[in-house]
Amino acid sequence: MSFWRSKQGGGVLLIVLTTLSFALLDTSTKFATKLAPTLMLLWFRYAFQAAATLALRFPLQGKRLFTTANPRFQALRGVLLLITSACSFFGLQHLPVGEFTAMVMLSPLAATALAAWMLKEQVSRRRWGLMLAGLAGVLLVVRPGGQVFSWALLFPLLLVSAYAWFQVLTSRLSGEENPYTTHFYTGLVGALVLAPVVPFFWDTQALLSYWYWFVLIGFLGTFGHLMLLWAFMRAPASVLTPYLYSQIAFATLCGWLVFDHVPDHLAWAGIAVIAAAGVGNAVLLAREMARHRQSLALRAAAAAALPS
Repeated sequence: MSFWRSKQGGGVLLIVLTTLSFALLDTSTKFATKLAPTLMLLWFRYAFQAAATLALRFPLQGKRLFTTANPRFQALRGVLLLITSACSFFGLQHLPVGEFTAMVMLSPLAATALAAWMLKEQVSRRRWGLMLAGLAGVLLVVRPGGQVFSWALLFPLLLVSAYAWFQVLTSRLSGEENPYTTHFYTGLVGALVLAPVVPFFWDTQALLSYWYWFVLIGFLGTFGHLMLLWAFMRAPASVLTPYLYSQIAFATLCGWLVFDHVPDHLAWAGIAVIAAAGVGNAVLLAREMARHRQSLALRAAAAAALPS
């Protein structure tokens, strides 16, 4: 019980709550896009985040909420997350929630490959092997003749690419920005980018009839990202990342309860491979970071022992 009372234990609980929120968001999105224009729902999701963050944080931070040392970073980060959300909102109209989520969870593995390429990070052979295993798992899910094989697979493919770049960019510039400022600008950028387009798809009747779906989607998106932010403020990524894959279980359960969809046997196998590869990658990364810290500590101790 002592672990769950610690900061790391609290971070794990928050990250599981995050994955539950995102699974509910995807399920709600899949249902709501049948009732209201997709771009309206997408715009409202980001406008809600910007407004809620402003209401919650401005009384505490004041003008510091708007202070950023990297405005271009904030803009690019917001656009990348908007692309991932757009792919999710449109892709879920054609693909089951569980399988879609499993494919999306390839993003951390793709981010690892991008970090090795762009940031020149060292990636072990075992982690490269796990990335290939994750790709093999996706091929099992999207195989020709399977339940989800269609043109709509372009959506999760684009999403994985955009979100991997988003993760690399966030990692590269983490620590330079106030997390609540980043959270605010993420919502603001998404809302502003969509603002010129939304009027062409505006449906007042849909908003009046199904306003609760708009509010629910806005709340789940904002709440999920806040929980994610708070989780990483309590515990390191090496501890939290394996628990991100609980989203696959939540999404599959929601798909079964709401849409009566159950993956076939090969899709189940692919989902299991993707989850195992992702968790394995996170565990190996944690071990490599621990060895690196230990090596640095030994070098520092050796240097301190040298005669001056």
